[in-house]
Amino acid sequence: MTTTNPTSSPGPLEGQGPERAGHMETRGIDQVPADERSGRPRQLFAVWAAPNVSYLSFVVGATLVLTGLTLPQVFGVILVGNLLWICTGIVAASGPAAGTSGSVISRAMYGVVGNKVVLVLTGWLIAAAYLALNWSAASVAGIGLAGRTGLPDNPSVDAAVICLIAGGTLLIAIFGYATIVRLYTALSVVLTVVFVVVTGYVLAHADWSYAPAAPLGGTALAATLGAGFTIIASTPLSYSNSPDLARYLPRDSSPAAIAGWTAFGAYLPSVVFTGVGALAATSLDMSDPEGALESILPGWFIPVFVIAVVVNTMTNNGMTAYSASLSIQSVGVRLARIPAVLIIGVLGTAMTLYAILVFDFLTSVNTMLQLVVVVTGPAMAVAVTDLVMRRNRYNGAALLGQERGGPFWYRRGVHWAGVLALAVGGLVSAMWVNTTFWTGPIARVTESVDLSIPSGMITAAAVYWGTARALRTIPRA
Repeated sequence: MTTTNPTSSPGPLEGQGPERAGHMETRGIDQVPADERSGRPRQLFAVWAAPNVSYLSFVVGATLVLTGLTLPQVFGVILVGNLLWICTGIVAASGPAAGTSGSVISRAMYGVVGNKVVLVLTGWLIAAAYLALNWSAASVAGIGLAGRTGLPDNPSVDAAVICLIAGGTLLIAIFGYATIVRLYTALSVVLTVVFVVVTGYVLAHADWSYAPAAPLGGTALAATLGAGFTIIASTPLSYSNSPDLARYLPRDSSPAAIAGWTAFGAYLPSVVFTGVGALAATSLDMSDPEGALESILPGWFIPVFVIAVVVNTMTNNGMTAYSASLSIQSVGVRLARIPAVLIIGVLGTAMTLYAILVFDFLTSVNTMLQLVVVVTGPAMAVAVTDLVMRRNRYNGAALLGQERGGPFWYRRGVHWAGVLALAVGGLVSAMWVNTTFWTGPIARVTESVDLSIPSGMITAAAVYWGTARALRTIPRA
């Protein structure tokens, strides 16, 4: 017997579609009708640029220099690592094809039941961790600004700043898709102007002849390059939710255009501002990124910069919280999208409070960015492989159906090709990962060389392709 999706939010009233900016989006994971789809792929450029005109990029770029790499080596890692935004763009093309969220589309990869287990990990826990990471960056800046205004330096004030930033972020997620598209178009311009001004001051102070005191070579160089690549590439690999921001585009939108505008919108600012962070570290003590950057900025501009950092974080986390709420619905929790946003927000806020009040910020950034790829790398590889094997022919209505015996029920609700690929890819990746928290056995043997991303992604893609072909679970197009 065919059943309806119990977690779908009711559709909007006629003429009151979710494409209207400034109105709360009422649609959840249910399929977007053809008459409510509009826009062009090029609008995705601003949607992805705004969250990636990022203070965190400064931090990551500086980290690469602090590891002992030369500037040419750092710029090479930045250019190559950010190429994985192409994967984010490719996966985004499935949004208009299916007309539903990425967390529903992934039922094609893992099965109706298997997908629920995967989403708890990738859609909830990792999303909450990224919320905490970005909120930590904004909170460090916001707490500093609070101190400049004369507020006392104590945990209560710090907690209040964190909660205010989290609350503003969740408002973006609650208003949803149309507000994100309209708001981020404007913010991408404003944030770019502010960060370009900061860039000017950094370039004026940069040491273009910088060289590390003890240049790396041999295995030590290979290990550091591998770790740097992992840190850079971890961000694009975390965005397998990219179909969520493309699903309102017309079904006949060019997949190449969707992939291109998504990837380029994220790649360009990521490369530029990560590079600026690296240049800052040639003359500034970037172990305290906020203090270092503020030391070269005029006093009147510092509040503008801090506010831009906070706003950028809110744009980044607004997207994350929006997609995480859809993931909660996809798992089967009987909640409308807005309460789901609030749940993921509470979890992320709690993790942020811990990261800021208990843990060291830079340690948190590096450790998390290197560890999450054990899951996000293989998951992205499975998503891209599935899209290629199906030639992006996703049926949204069939994906939303959860009845036994349906096209995505597979065997007892599990698509073993996807589950096996994710598990094996994750295991191989974990054996290569190298962090202060965990060093895999292969990384130990190779003297800390981190190849967690290529090893995990290649393994997952190969296992998925081979197993799906052997089980004949994906029809040949």
